[in-house]
Amino acid sequence: MLERYGTRAIPRYTSYPPANHWRPLTPEEPARALGRIARPLSIYVHVPFCKSLCWYCGCNMLVDHRGELVERYLAAIDREFELVSQLVPSRREVVQVHLGGGTPTHLSPAQLERLIGGLRRRFPWANDVEASIEVHPPVTTQAQLETLAALGFNRLSMGVQDFDPAVQERINRRQPFEQTRDLVTAARRLGFESVNMDLMYGLPLQTVERFGRTIDLVREIDPDRIALFGYAHMPTLKKHHRLLKAEELPSAEGRLALLEFAIEQLERRGWELIGLDHFAKPHDELLEARRDGTLRRNFMGYTTCRDSEVLAFGPSSISEIDGTFLQSQHDVRAWCGELEAGRLAISRGWTPSEDDQLRRALIMQLFCQLDVDTKAFGTEHGIDFEAYFHDEVIRLAALESDGLVQRKPGRITLTAQGQLLLRNVAHVFDAYSKGPPKTHAPAV
Repeated sequence: MLERYGTRAIPRYTSYPPANHWRPLTPEEPARALGRIARPLSIYVHVPFCKSLCWYCGCNMLVDHRGELVERYLAAIDREFELVSQLVPSRREVVQVHLGGGTPTHLSPAQLERLIGGLRRRFPWANDVEASIEVHPPVTTQAQLETLAALGFNRLSMGVQDFDPAVQERINRRQPFEQTRDLVTAARRLGFESVNMDLMYGLPLQTVERFGRTIDLVREIDPDRIALFGYAHMPTLKKHHRLLKAEELPSAEGRLALLEFAIEQLERRGWELIGLDHFAKPHDELLEARRDGTLRRNFMGYTTCRDSEVLAFGPSSISEIDGTFLQSQHDVRAWCGELEAGRLAISRGWTPSEDDQLRRALIMQLFCQLDVDTKAFGTEHGIDFEAYFHDEVIRLAALESDGLVQRKPGRITLTAQGQLLLRNVAHVFDAYSKGPPKTHAPAV
């Protein structure tokens, strides 16, 4: 099973088609897409700065010590807020906000007020907005927490990865348990309603025993949600990954043991696995959304904000408007330069064909519900499921024989083992897996 499925490079399917198939855009195309917005907004803001480099990191970030580029970024993103607000047909209400990075708490309290003030002037927040921010405990102060609470933030997300000191030393991320625990305690006293923690398996020196101690400490803090990600070692794409010794990384068998152990331990301690890599407490609205069929997956992860458009700001950020994707320039300075010249810094994107929309709906249902009623799906989308996906259904037979899916007349259901290989199951329905299909759509 590991040989057949565990070594394939398969997208995480936070979009369909995956971003590597998108096209360059003309200046007019983003404006047309933004002009079609007619639903509430989920807003993402990318803050790309960190005080130090974690050697496992795969995010778009840069280390900042002097501050000049941060000031340039703040001026540019305020300009981006203004340009985009002029293209959106009317003042749509914001139901969800997320600040990611990088490390958003690299910004001082005054800079956070400046950033959020500019955003809220252009895009009004709903009274019950879900406002979350990624924080790093070693660089997050009480003053920042108080500022964020006053600005309307009510959720925290933080990377932990592993509390083991030896693992932290190897990945150049020192984050004491006590510091993390105290930050969460302070946030809850200020009224933050939900806390998410990210854990990562596949890092250097990790063992089941060591990871078990990390999970014990996480249980002591008791976050509402947990995201469990696998480290992707990409030394050819991320030069700093070369700082990690390949011989210290767990084997494929070791990674699987860590994953299975973590799932078993987290579920035993009261968190339930959702989709690919998220866990939540039984009372959490993510589980309620999964039960009633409204769970959604996008670049911000799993979310309950189904009836909204994703509007994203900052370098490399990705907007999703009625299935159309718009991605900004990756390089921070190039992104700033475009906005300083009065232009949107969007560099590429995709407008879906009918086939794209159909396959995206199916893949997202697999990721969110782990089950497809093929007759109901066909009726909803006006197709004969078995005929339209004839070749894919044939390919599913191999996954069924391996115990990843169960097929009954009119239904495809993932098994517990299939949930661990959810991307492999979804990959069966990816028309781009062998290059662009003949029915592919042009750029936006």
